[in-house]
Amino acid sequence: MTKRTMARASAAVAIALILYFSWSALSRKSPTRPAPTSAAAAQEKPGASPTMAAGKPPSQAAPAEAAAPSPPTVEIPVGKQQLLGMKTTPAQVVPLTKTIRTVGLVEYDQRRLNTITTKVEGWVEKLHVNFTGTYVKKGDPVADIYSPELWATQQEFINVVKWAKGAGAKSGTDAGQTTDGEDAPNIGAMISADAQSLVEAGRQRLRLFDITDGQIRRIEESEKPVRDLTIYSPYSGYVLQKNVNEGTRVMPGTDLFDVADLSTIWITADIYEFEMPLIKVGDTASVQLSYFPGRQFSTRIDYIYPTLQGEARTLKARFTMPNEGGRLKPQMFVNVELKINLGRKLGIPSDAVINTGLRQIAYVDKGDGMFEPREVVTGVRAGELVEITEGLKPGDRVVSSANFLIDSEAKLKGVEPLPRQAAPPAPAAHHR
Repeated sequence: MTKRTMARASAAVAIALILYFSWSALSRKSPTRPAPTSAAAAQEKPGASPTMAAGKPPSQAAPAEAAAPSPPTVEIPVGKQQLLGMKTTPAQVVPLTKTIRTVGLVEYDQRRLNTITTKVEGWVEKLHVNFTGTYVKKGDPVADIYSPELWATQQEFINVVKWAKGAGAKSGTDAGQTTDGEDAPNIGAMISADAQSLVEAGRQRLRLFDITDGQIRRIEESEKPVRDLTIYSPYSGYVLQKNVNEGTRVMPGTDLFDVADLSTIWITADIYEFEMPLIKVGDTASVQLSYFPGRQFSTRIDYIYPTLQGEARTLKARFTMPNEGGRLKPQMFVNVELKINLGRKLGIPSDAVINTGLRQIAYVDKGDGMFEPREVVTGVRAGELVEITEGLKPGDRVVSSANFLIDSEAKLKGVEPLPRQAAPPAPAAHHR
């Protein structure tokens, strides 16, 4: 670069600086006055006030500090909405049905579990039921027991029966008259009545040893004691446990067999802790078996257990079902479905609510491509719908698809929903 060129450049820079400083000084000396607003123009007129110029009387004019903030919105043009695949759905009051699906376990009906015992001391001579799983009917023989105590009791009963028969034969020949002509008391009849009382007492004693009336009748007619007493099942059901073998010594109260009647079974299902308020005794449920697809059984909750399972945090609900054909086996798993009618509630699609962890947000369509983020309070989730208890009213259209993209756009533009206003506190009572 030549000296002449450098001189020309320096002169140009100097002229530019002189012009800039001259313009700045002129601007400070002659500032431009902004055009008066309608309120300012009204103040210049005599007798006018800003509130009157705005079309409101002074009594209705709200101070600027008390004015409610306008809800923030984010703008999404219509073309961009179509590219994002946005959909809006109105909030509506609809009937909500909550479906609870869980797994149930088939169990014995504890009211139909029974134990066959013996009330005498002795030895098992023979078992009529030799293995578990055998089905026994009420009145079927299950075991023969030899008992010296029972033998002695039978012998005493037979002696009383013989004496009663002899006393009865003499009761009709002992009648007589006194010297005064009056009838003498029938001593034989009195003895016969006492003998019959002793016989009945002996029968009752044998009954208390669980000897049937048929067995007692045979002992009474044959007048011979039975060495082995046959124990008959007082219940019908399947033998779950065989506790004795042939030759086992038994004592009064010894459990011989455990029997379960499977004509009715229990199903216990786990209900999560947050679903506890939704269920009650009497709610209808459907039960489906995995090995019997396409068939459903209807039942009802008949009991809700009062305690939680500590590890799983679940509550057990019990269902009682008739076991038709013995299809339901204890320890089987079944699918249980409960449908709870929640009534008519204000609901929107579950996808329309964004859970930030601290609050729930839904985007409301305000029209003309404007969307307002609004904090809502959700209730029960029922299928694809969720109940809204606060924040929306019927008819509000909310974004139900691509709302996460709108939320991202709002975050980039710094648009946040207004904080939800808490309910005003109750007025304090004044005490004199």
